[in-house]
Amino acid sequence: MKKPIILALVISLFAISPLISHHFGNAGAQSLLHRIDSMLTERYRNGNIDTAYVVRPQTKWTVRARLNVSGTMIETEGVENGGHFKSEMTADYKTTISLGVSYLGLSLSASLNPAKLAGKYSDYEVGLNYYGKRLGFEFNYQDAHNFKGWHESDGMPRIELPADLLKVKTLNMNTYYCFNSRRFSYPAAFTQSYIQRQSAGSFLLAASLQGQHATFNGDNEMELKMTNIGIGAGYGYNYVPARGWLLHISALPTFIVYSNTSLSFDDAGVPLHYHFPEVIITGRGAVVRQAGNKFYGLSMVYNFTNVGDDKSLAVYNTKWRVRTFFGVRF
Repeated sequence: MKKPIILALVISLFAISPLISHHFGNAGAQSLLHRIDSMLTERYRNGNIDTAYVVRPQTKWTVRARLNVSGTMIETEGVENGGHFKSEMTADYKTTISLGVSYLGLSLSASLNPAKLAGKYSDYEVGLNYYGKRLGFEFNYQDAHNFKGWHESDGMPRIELPADLLKVKTLNMNTYYCFNSRRFSYPAAFTQSYIQRQSAGSFLLAASLQGQHATFNGDNEMELKMTNIGIGAGYGYNYVPARGWLLHISALPTFIVYSNTSLSFDDAGVPLHYHFPEVIITGRGAVVRQAGNKFYGLSMVYNFTNVGDDKSLAVYNTKWRVRTFFGVRF
């Protein structure tokens, strides 16, 4: 959270350098900016890494453009009145374009959603990602009501479900801790603030949190509230098949250790009990190509959660994001 503020201050100092020169003289202004630059450079370069495997880019500035596409799906499955039922609801895809600038690892970015500007996307979603060398997290909040899908029950034809019947507010947060941070770099795959020179992997600790509030206003009114916390471990690997290439894959399954779920139909409560194993799984992948002072590639984050038992009621949540990017260092 502090990095954008620090970068904004740095950019502001460069922008007002003529005023600094006016009050303190050219030599004083240059000395102040030089000290700030030296402090940030030392902080940026002085990482506890094995440079045979991971290095920092030699440049200070990075400009990056991204195209992000994300989607959400909710599935339910269970038994009602002795018959099996299943439903699937998918929210509108979200597409954003973003442009960011980084100075010695401190970043600012802005994004826009063309569909929202055109009035074709009315859901609300906000996300924050931080991929550190040792610690990192992903935070996402979505308020969606443009779900479309279907519902089917034994002996009954499939029913198409239009938009605006289902409204869902969802909070997802995933964190990781990397054991081999000196040789394995998550940032190399997802922010390109490091460069992976040789293949390396690492065991990872993980924690996940999901909160959800869903309301369905069809023939029967339904309200679902869930809070789930999971703890687990996984593994990540950065494969460098040739100079300038990086292929990343990681999986972080967490088992839900705390679950608070309530479901009601037309104000009548339906008991939901914990059923092992209930999990929150986070998978990530990336392909990065370094070509001189340029880089480009694609990354993916996939989240899956299952709660309940399909012999009574099970709820499956899927959230994914695919990102393409292009950047220049100088």
